[in-house]
Amino acid sequence: MRRATYASVSVASGLVLLKTGAWLITDSISLLSTLVDSLLDVAASLVNLLAVRQALSPADREHRFGHGKLEPLAALGQAAFITGSALFLAITAGQRFIAPRPVQQEEVGILVMLASIIATLLLVSYQRRVVRRTGSLAIQADSLHYTGDLLVNAAVILALVLWLQTGWTWLDPAFAIAIAVYILITAVRIVRGAYDMLMDRELPEEERQRIVEIVRQHPQVIGMHDLRTRASGPHSFIQLHLELDGRMNLYQANVIADTVETDVANAFPDAEVIIHQDPHGVDDDSMPFAKQQAEGESEEAPSVGDARD
Repeated sequence: MRRATYASVSVASGLVLLKTGAWLITDSISLLSTLVDSLLDVAASLVNLLAVRQALSPADREHRFGHGKLEPLAALGQAAFITGSALFLAITAGQRFIAPRPVQQEEVGILVMLASIIATLLLVSYQRRVVRRTGSLAIQADSLHYTGDLLVNAAVILALVLWLQTGWTWLDPAFAIAIAVYILITAVRIVRGAYDMLMDRELPEEERQRIVEIVRQHPQVIGMHDLRTRASGPHSFIQLHLELDGRMNLYQANVIADTVETDVANAFPDAEVIIHQDPHGVDDDSMPFAKQQAEGESEEAPSVGDARD
């Protein structure tokens, strides 16, 4: 994960230098839009670098669940950077509509955009491999942003080519405004993902179903309830209650719970699994909160108990 953050900072910094020279030569507002975006990429990637380094640090006395929540906070910071860049581009493009200026040396801008696309493609490919391996929200947000940059760079090339063919001065700011709208949509997506993690949203339903199936495989497990899951940066937390034969002694129940816990942990290697054992058939009326949770779970995921028969 750390290497992915170093790679994004390096690529963004190199593109800033390249695009600055191209913008000074061409005076293209759509090219300026990609320069601003790259400047914010550097800032956002630096925030990511610091956040990921801290998020990967182990839990301590003051932070028993680790530091993973720094990742969604970093993603929110990225969204703020992205929103600011989109507003700046929209305002600048509006001014260019009022006072249009021709683009200079379009070929230079096209070559710079092609180089940007190649560099960004390599970075996004690497980031996606890291996300598949770690599930990092911060890296995922960074990758989503750079994926948007691919479309932005392609749009700038199209704008410059059309300018060469037609000479229409309104094309350049029009493409810049379209890019600003796309950047805002990207910011909304990032905010949604960060909000879900900060609010401890449950893991995706297919992952919760997989947990139920793993628990169901153990022959001595009669049922389960109170399945709770959440993500915190690259780590996940899984909690559930096993229903076992009430005549079983504590040692046997503990062995079964440890076995199930190991199976779930093997399926979710980045998760912390906590399992509590309950005697099957205990009257839930004596535990109204547990009953509420069990009823809620029954609507979301199948029960393990009688479904076995």
